[in-house]
Amino acid sequence: MRILGIDLATVLIRCRPCPDHFMTIAVVTTVDGLDQARSIAAALVERRLAACVQVSKIESVYRWQGAVQQDDEYRLLVKTTRDRYAEVEAAIVAMHPYELPAIFALDSAFAYEPFADWVAGSVSADDR
Repeated sequence: MRILGIDLATVLIRCRPCPDHFMTIAVVTTVDGLDQARSIAAALVERRLAACVQVSKIESVYRWQGAVQQDDEYRLLVKTTRDRYAEVEAAIVAMHPYELPAIFALDSAFAYEPFADWVAGSVSADDR
Protein backbone atom coordinates (compact mmCIF):
# COMPACT_ATOMS: atom_id res chain seq x y z
CA MET A 1 0.00 0.00 0.00
CA ARG A 2 1.30 3.45 -0.93
CA ILE A 3 0.33 6.73 0.70
CA LEU A 4 1.78 9.98 -0.65
CA GLY A 5 4.19 7.92 -2.69
CA ILE A 6 5.52 6.03 0.34
CA ASP A 7 5.42 2.25 0.47
CA LEU A 8 3.97 1.55 3.93
CA ALA A 9 5.30 -2.01 4.00
CA THR A 10 8.86 -0.67 3.72
CA VAL A 11 8.27 1.85 6.50
CA LEU A 12 6.69 -0.74 8.80
CA ILE A 13 9.61 -3.13 8.30
CA ARG A 14 12.01 -0.39 9.46
CA CYS A 15 9.86 0.63 12.46
CA ARG A 16 10.61 -1.97 15.08
CA PRO A 17 10.21 -2.20 18.82
CA CYS A 18 13.14 -0.51 20.52
CA PRO A 19 15.43 -2.63 22.71
CA ASP A 20 14.89 -1.59 26.33
CA HIS A 21 18.41 -0.28 26.89
CA PHE A 22 18.29 1.92 23.77
CA MET A 23 14.62 2.82 23.84
CA THR A 24 14.17 6.21 22.30
CA ILE A 25 12.36 8.54 24.68
CA ALA A 26 11.23 12.15 24.59
CA VAL A 27 11.87 14.11 27.78
CA VAL A 28 9.66 17.16 28.16
CA THR A 29 10.18 20.27 30.26
CA THR A 30 9.16 23.92 30.08
CA VAL A 31 10.90 27.20 30.92
CA ASP A 32 9.76 30.81 30.87
CA GLY A 33 12.31 32.31 28.48
CA LEU A 34 13.76 31.59 25.06
CA ASP A 35 17.35 32.24 26.19
CA GLN A 36 16.94 29.73 29.03
CA ALA A 37 15.41 27.16 26.65
CA ARG A 38 18.25 27.59 24.17
CA SER A 39 20.87 27.35 26.92
CA ILE A 40 19.45 24.09 28.29
CA ALA A 41 19.02 22.65 24.78
CA ALA A 42 22.60 23.45 23.79
CA ALA A 43 24.04 22.07 27.03
CA LEU A 44 22.16 18.77 26.67
CA VAL A 45 23.31 18.27 23.08
CA GLU A 46 26.90 19.36 23.80
CA ARG A 47 27.11 16.90 26.73
CA ARG A 48 25.74 14.13 24.48
CA LEU A 49 22.73 13.71 26.74
CA ALA A 50 20.38 14.52 23.86
CA ALA A 51 20.56 13.86 20.14
CA CYS A 52 18.29 16.83 19.49
CA VAL A 53 16.18 19.27 21.49
CA GLN A 54 13.21 21.00 19.93
CA VAL A 55 12.13 24.33 21.41
CA SER A 56 8.54 25.49 20.90
CA LYS A 57 6.69 28.54 22.22
CA ILE A 58 3.53 27.50 24.05
CA GLU A 59 0.90 28.91 26.39
CA SER A 60 0.36 27.08 29.67
CA VAL A 61 -2.61 27.16 32.02
CA TYR A 62 -1.92 25.57 35.39
CA ARG A 63 -2.68 25.70 39.10
CA TRP A 64 0.17 26.96 41.28
CA GLN A 65 -0.04 27.74 44.99
CA GLY A 66 -3.82 27.66 44.93
CA ALA A 67 -4.36 30.00 41.98
CA VAL A 68 -4.89 29.38 38.28
CA GLN A 69 -2.02 30.83 36.25
CA GLN A 70 -1.63 31.47 32.54
CA ASP A 71 1.80 32.14 31.07
CA ASP A 72 3.81 31.98 27.88
CA GLU A 73 6.48 29.31 28.13
CA TYR A 74 8.91 27.38 25.96
CA ARG A 75 8.62 23.60 25.73
CA LEU A 76 11.76 21.56 25.29
CA LEU A 77 11.33 18.16 23.67
CA VAL A 78 14.54 16.26 24.36
CA LYS A 79 15.27 13.24 22.14
CA THR A 80 17.41 10.76 24.04
CA THR A 81 17.46 7.16 25.25
CA ARG A 82 16.02 5.53 28.34
CA ASP A 83 19.44 4.76 29.78
CA ARG A 84 20.35 8.49 29.71
CA TYR A 85 17.17 9.70 31.45
CA ALA A 86 18.65 10.12 34.95
CA GLU A 87 21.53 12.21 33.59
CA VAL A 88 19.17 14.32 31.47
CA GLU A 89 16.91 14.91 34.45
CA ALA A 90 19.82 15.90 36.73
CA ALA A 91 21.19 18.30 34.11
CA ILE A 92 17.81 19.94 33.58
CA VAL A 93 17.25 20.32 37.34
CA ALA A 94 20.70 21.91 37.73
CA MET A 95 19.99 24.49 35.01
CA HIS A 96 16.26 25.02 35.51
CA PRO A 97 14.92 28.35 36.81
CA TYR A 98 11.66 26.99 38.30
CA GLU A 99 11.11 25.98 41.90
CA LEU A 100 9.29 22.87 40.65
CA PRO A 101 10.23 22.07 37.06
CA ALA A 102 7.97 19.77 35.08
CA ILE A 103 10.24 17.01 33.80
CA PHE A 104 8.82 13.78 32.43
CA ALA A 105 9.59 11.24 29.74
CA LEU A 106 7.44 9.65 27.08
CA ASP A 107 8.45 6.16 25.93
CA SER A 108 8.31 5.33 22.26
CA ALA A 109 7.14 1.76 21.85
CA PHE A 110 8.12 1.97 18.19
CA ALA A 111 10.58 4.15 16.35
CA TYR A 112 11.85 4.36 12.81
CA GLU A 113 14.94 2.18 13.12
CA PRO A 114 17.45 4.51 11.39
CA PHE A 115 16.24 7.40 13.58
CA ALA A 116 16.46 5.34 16.78
CA ASP A 117 19.99 4.29 15.79
CA TRP A 118 20.93 7.94 15.24
CA VAL A 119 19.55 8.96 18.64
CA ALA A 120 21.39 6.10 20.38
CA GLY A 121 24.63 6.92 18.58
CA SER A 122 24.31 10.63 19.32
CA VAL A 123 24.04 10.07 23.07
CA SER A 124 26.51 7.21 23.26
CA ALA A 125 29.03 7.56 26.07
CA ASP A 126 31.54 5.68 23.88
CA ASP A 127 32.00 8.65 21.56
CA ARG A 128 32.76 11.28 24.21
